[in-house]
Amino acid sequence: MRLVLLGPPGAGKGTQAGSLKEDLKVPHISTGDILREEMKAGTALGLDVKKYVESGKLVPDEVVTKIIETRLVAGDKANQGFMLDGFPRTKKQAEDLDAILTKANKPLDYAIYFDTSLPVIVQRLTGRRVCRQCNALYHTANKPPKKEGVCDTCAGPLYQRPDDNEETIKTRMDVYLKSTAPIIDYYQAQGKLKKVNADKDALDVKGHLMKIFHADGKINQDKVRRRN
Repeated sequence: MRLVLLGPPGAGKGTQAGSLKEDLKVPHISTGDILREEMKAGTALGLDVKKYVESGKLVPDEVVTKIIETRLVAGDKANQGFMLDGFPRTKKQAEDLDAILTKANKPLDYAIYFDTSLPVIVQRLTGRRVCRQCNALYHTANKPPKKEGVCDTCAGPLYQRPDDNEETIKTRMDVYLKSTAPIIDYYQAQGKLKKVNADKDALDVKGHLMKIFHADGKINQDKVRRRN
């Protein structure tokens, strides 16, 4: 299955991708993780994108599109299926992705839109903590680690991303509404858009998605029952 995960920062795209990849057996490709890896490594790309990410602005289309094309082509990920999280973020990127997939003869199955309200987004992001070593996600209220400031999985230190503060979150939301929201109409016109209420609990959101996949014949009913 080939999916695009759409929605504002904090909508739960990464959480759902981490859970769904086990059921759907497809890789999760997060542009945010890729860019953070580049910044952490101090590469030329990392230094270039750092000023955009930390100010809540979008990285230029041509930079991100090239990264995604390389990831999809390398190792034939388009053949395995994939979940794209954080791309496309503009209509131009969506059009470029269609061109890449058309060339590979592997069209997109769905664009999943995680519809989320601003108060929920602020609550989620300001409480989010990330492991510096393995990138595992935690939340001070919803998913605290067993030991404060320490990752349960690898014992790495947890930190708050520089862009996970209320002022930057609101800037990111403004950018999202202006640049990313038109993609919803783009995929709606193609008949590929599926909306879910992402203010709900993560298990409820996943259950809704699994039922959508079953209804369209993408997975079998037994798998839906086992996961609900």
